[in-house]
Amino acid sequence: MPGTPARRPTGRDVAQLAGVSQATVSLVFSGGAAGHRVSDATRQRVLDAARSLGYRPQAAGRQLRLGRSGMALLAVPNLQGPFFGRVLTGVEEEAARHGLAVVVSSGWNAATLAEAATTSRFDGLLICSPDDSQLGELPPSTPAVLLDADPAAAGGAPTVELDLAAGMAAAVAHLTALGHRRIGRLRSSLSAHTFRVRQAAFERAAAGLEVLEYQVELNLGESAARIVATELLSRPDRPHAVLCDDDVVASGLYQAAADLGLRIPADVSVIGIDNVSIAALLTPPLTTVDLPGEQLGRTGIAALAALLSGEQPKPVAPLPTTLLVRASTTGA
Repeated sequence: MPGTPARRPTGRDVAQLAGVSQATVSLVFSGGAAGHRVSDATRQRVLDAARSLGYRPQAAGRQLRLGRSGMALLAVPNLQGPFFGRVLTGVEEEAARHGLAVVVSSGWNAATLAEAATTSRFDGLLICSPDDSQLGELPPSTPAVLLDADPAAAGGAPTVELDLAAGMAAAVAHLTALGHRRIGRLRSSLSAHTFRVRQAAFERAAAGLEVLEYQVELNLGESAARIVATELLSRPDRPHAVLCDDDVVASGLYQAAADLGLRIPADVSVIGIDNVSIAALLTPPLTTVDLPGEQLGRTGIAALAALLSGEQPKPVAPLPTTLLVRASTTGA
């Protein structure tokens, strides 16, 4: 009849369209498909059928039946950090395959992370690039996967790491191959594991070189980096190559160089880390170490889904990093 609301699609409708049982539909949307040997092809067929029908599982009902919310929390240090946008892209792509919705937030400490997991607000936590202090109070029973974090501080939780040491070594080797022997270094002042690894790798790779090092507060963005970079580039013995702890810092150095009338790379070669979108848009495009953020997110949420299904995720080798040589570096 005209004016009669359309019937809301049900799990039975999805099962019929996908050619599977209602139990299979429930497993897919509860995140339990992997533990019950539902193939990837079948799971994707269910998700495609649900999408075409506009089906959305009843979150409240599912929580009552399974004691779960169907939601995962992605905790990042800084929502404005562009690298974490890459991580979120990968998390969301993979989460849909496991019937999970993702909430992202920053500024969480150990107590609030633990509270989020133990009050059924979230089924599990995905914690990216944490400061060690954020992990100290997490109960051992909390379903959590750590990304770009110190395995020694993880308390037994699964971790997914990046091969930061290889990326940093490749960056330093590129500069030395170009003849640079005095290198500027704009490093993060943050104490997170990811920056400790970068610094240790840099010190190993740069042994025997002259290094002019300055610290930058990354959370303050390119404006803070611009101020520090201006100080570095104004020195009478300024370096002709600078390695930055991320691409946002490198963009601040670009601004500082322009302020001082210096050309990149003719007067100063620049390398960043992360390979966020801004890196290719700078003039000239920035040489940078690509950290596979999307793969980091996908691998992490897949491990969390396995945990929620009662499985122990298999250990993952550090994800490879790649030096992308663009036009911001040249010979000394």
